[in-house]
Parts: sequence; structure tokens; C-alpha cells
Amino acid sequence: MYSFMGGGLFCACVGNILLVVSTATDYWMQYRLSGAFAHQGLWRYCDTAKCYMQTESIAYWNATRAFMILSTLSCFAGIIAGILSFAHFSTFQRFNRSFAAGIMFFISTLFVLLAMAIYTGVTVNFLGKRYGDWRFSWSYILGWVALLMTFFAGIFYMCAYRMHECRRVTGPR
Repeated sequence: MYSFMGGGLFCACVGNILLVVSTATDYWMQYRLSGAFAHQGLWRYCDTAKCYMQTESIAYWNATRAFMILSTLSCFAGIIAGILSFAHFSTFQRFNRSFAAGIMFFISTLFVLLAMAIYTGVTVNFLGKRYGDWRFSWSYILGWVALLMTFFAGIFYMCAYRMHECRRVTGPR
């Protein structure tokens, strides 16, 4: 049980770091602009000389930002619940912290999936046609890797919960 929780906690910590880095950096998409590559993220866009804040309130950027932030926060809450699941407090017998951590990691996975789907759909259908030579960049890829890490963290914590429940049911009464 503790090995599943340890693996889940490792995946969750790595996933949370990747979510923060992916959300904060400016390399979601690269495209050719006037012969040189430019890049953009969720908060800024940069050409060859300078970076500028994205001041337009475009719905897909706002939705992607919101879902990435919610994903990061729910992953962090899952990490806290996951750390607390190592401790055995007698006051919360009916509340299983490993189950709560697993649910928080799955919620984080759902939020990052929504963010990546929105960004991918709009980029391919709108910006991909606007710029001829473009590609997704490393910040975007880190978002997908973070999705996998939070998903596996949820799987590990659910396995730990099932092992704990099986021991509790078959144990002496």
C-alpha cells in the first residue's frame, strides 16, 4: 500500500511541477513571422526582439489559463491529501485520505485535459490556418506529460485505497 502511495506522490509532485512550468512559460506554439521564428504562451507572445503581454481577452486563452490553474491547484490539494494519508489519525476513520487524493488527481487530470483540448482545437483550426509554418512547442508538450503524471498518480492512490479496503474487510474483527 505504501509503495503505491509513494509512487503516486512522486508522480503527483512531478506532474504539479510540470503543470506550473507549462502554464507559466511562453513556448506553447512557435511560428514563422517575417522570416524568423516567434513563439507564444498563455500569457505572452514573443517575436525575435521582444516579448509582449497578451492583452486581448480571447475566450480560448482564458479558458485554457483557467483550466491549467485549476488543474495545478487540485493537484496540489491532492498532494496535501496524499501526504496526510501516510499518517493515521484516529479522528477521521470514515474519511479515507488516499481515496480523496486519488479523486483530486483525477480532477486535476480532467482539468488539464480540458485545457489541452481547448488549446489544441483552436490552434489547429484557427491559428494553424493563419500561420503557414507553425508547430506546438515544449510548454505544450509538458502539459500533456503533466496530464499523464496526474492520471497515474490517481491510479496509484486508487490502488492504495483498494489494498487498504481489502485488508480492512478481510482482517480480524
